[in-house]
Amino acid sequence: MGAVRTRTGRKRAVPWAVVGLWLAALVLVGPLAGKFADVQQNRAVDYLPDSADSTQVARIQDRLPGGESTDVVLVYHRDGGLTDADRRTADEQITEVSGAYDLAGEPRGIPSKDGSTLMYPVSSTQPGQDEKARDAFVDGVRDIADGDGGLSVEVGGPGALNTDMNKVFETLDATLLLATLGVVTVLLILIYRSPFLWLVPLAVAGVAATVSMAAGYGLHELFDVTVTGQSGGVMTVLVLGAGTDYALLLISRYREELRRHERPYDAMRTALRGCGPAILASSGTVAAGLLCLLAADLNSSRGMGPVGTIGVLAALVAMTTLLPAVLVLLGRRVFWPLIPAFGSEPKARRSLFAAMGTSATRRPVTVLVGGAALLGALALGTLNLSGSIKQEDSFTERPESITAMQTLAREYPERSSRPVTVIAPEERAEAAADRARTTEGVAEVKSGRSGAGWTEIAVFTTAAPESPAETRTIETLRAGLDPRGAYVGGPSAQQMDLADSESRDRKVIVPLVLGAVFVILVGLLRSLVAPLLLLAAVVAVWGAALGIGGLVFEPVFGFAGNDPGLGLLSFVFLVALGVDYGIFLMHRMREESVRGAEPEAAALTALRTTGGVIASAGVVLAATFAVLTTLPMVGLVELGFVIAVGVLLDTFLVRTYLVTTASVLLKRRMWWPGKLSRAPERTAPPKERKPVAADAR
Repeated sequence: MGAVRTRTGRKRAVPWAVVGLWLAALVLVGPLAGKFADVQQNRAVDYLPDSADSTQVARIQDRLPGGESTDVVLVYHRDGGLTDADRRTADEQITEVSGAYDLAGEPRGIPSKDGSTLMYPVSSTQPGQDEKARDAFVDGVRDIADGDGGLSVEVGGPGALNTDMNKVFETLDATLLLATLGVVTVLLILIYRSPFLWLVPLAVAGVAATVSMAAGYGLHELFDVTVTGQSGGVMTVLVLGAGTDYALLLISRYREELRRHERPYDAMRTALRGCGPAILASSGTVAAGLLCLLAADLNSSRGMGPVGTIGVLAALVAMTTLLPAVLVLLGRRVFWPLIPAFGSEPKARRSLFAAMGTSATRRPVTVLVGGAALLGALALGTLNLSGSIKQEDSFTERPESITAMQTLAREYPERSSRPVTVIAPEERAEAAADRARTTEGVAEVKSGRSGAGWTEIAVFTTAAPESPAETRTIETLRAGLDPRGAYVGGPSAQQMDLADSESRDRKVIVPLVLGAVFVILVGLLRSLVAPLLLLAAVVAVWGAALGIGGLVFEPVFGFAGNDPGLGLLSFVFLVALGVDYGIFLMHRMREESVRGAEPEAAALTALRTTGGVIASAGVVLAATFAVLTTLPMVGLVELGFVIAVGVLLDTFLVRTYLVTTASVLLKRRMWWPGKLSRAPERTAPPKERKPVAADAR
């Protein structure tokens, strides 16, 4: 009895030790987590690779006298024409702005042809690269610029646009975290039907989120990893979504083992041994897919790889250490009112997934062909995807900087209000300016600051910002000036470079992700055919989900374009996350085959035993990504929508019907070239698992 008491004491001490270590870790990393939002970089140039022309322009501008400039445009407009009083108001306010801030040059008003609008371009190097100082400058100008009596005054331009975007990202982390926690809370209550149990995985997920934020801050500080608002938001969703998925799988198995083991500690140990390898393989697949983004040319995508991986690993470690410890300490009562009693049998229920699997295997060819045709038809919706979205269309609710930009485009059709920036060596600056003036599509050229061996030249085009005509003008400028050592940048050029980098990254990252996931699947399933089937399934899901996006983004949501990174990022996440559920299904199918089950029986058993918990996990993951659709940025809405739809397609159509029917049709060829493909491995029937009493040990 003394030995038993000693073992029991050790078993009780282990969970307490684990909880203690996690609490100590929270105390240490908590302050760092609070700094995560401060290191996020959300300027367009922060997303671009160093090799891009527009990136070089921004870097050189930082070295010019005064550093980087903050450019805004004050737009005064009255329908029917500005009055003399309106012009005096504009002059007085511009004088006040000049007195309050150190401006680069004297602002000059430019009237529209019909006299209804007057714009004042204003630039200041006073804020430099300090984001808070730049936002304060823009807000200060907005406080001064005011109109009444029918006179509208708007502050736009690149500086104002950056400020409006910063305000969105400042609230993004908190909004996303609270919304995601709310969604997960509701789903966990519905799944567990317990007033207490849902709190445990949710609290553990919150701990994992805190640790991941601290680790993300460390990545930036130690390795200069680019962290953006987008990657920070995705990390939060991954921690809560993937972490909850792992919790669902573990708790389901733990509940099952509590009926067979008297002590919670023993039940949890058996549960971890049973589902631990699948959870580990699942998180490994997601991490491998995300780390492929390190090969991206785009800084934002390259940074999202390690940032997202940190989130997945934090969720994995928390759900396989802290969650088991807390559940063991709370004992069976945490499942109240549906407490799994020792020695009891679960209430027999008709399995929905067993019924779905049976219906699918009655006519497997018809189901497989019909499902594949449906996915193919949905994928055709990608033909309806618009081109790259313009900055002015990147918000779901248009801020002041966007309405100012639209006013300028409408009232000044003969010239752009947003200059293209040319940076040329000082000794060639005059020649570069002359060359720019003779370029087709250029309306005006102004020389700006000089220093550090470079001169800044502002080139105003005759076309609207980010229009096809302006794009052609920028391409012509680059072709004519590059041989002379000049760089062409600015907001519109940045968007062009962004699209070019995304195109390059798709060609590099997609094969890498497929290769990495394939290798992991081959090692886990010991087959070549099964991994190929799973990869084909998730690629089909990606195409169909993107196609559904193409059918609703513009016609239903009213979006005027797509984020250039939508295709690549949705591919990485859907392939990595979609393969997760395939792993759970195929791994169980292989176990049944090893035990001697026939292919059809193995497939149906795997679907019946994994269907419910994986369906719950799929709904939770889809719901967490769907939270992104509530945010005010079109790019995040599109990404969240495509991933959520893809996860649901994979959970309820592809995995349930198509993978199951394909497995039935392929029979043992599914496991080629392993031993299972040649002959079943007959083993002795497994002994009936009986409840294990504590005294038996």
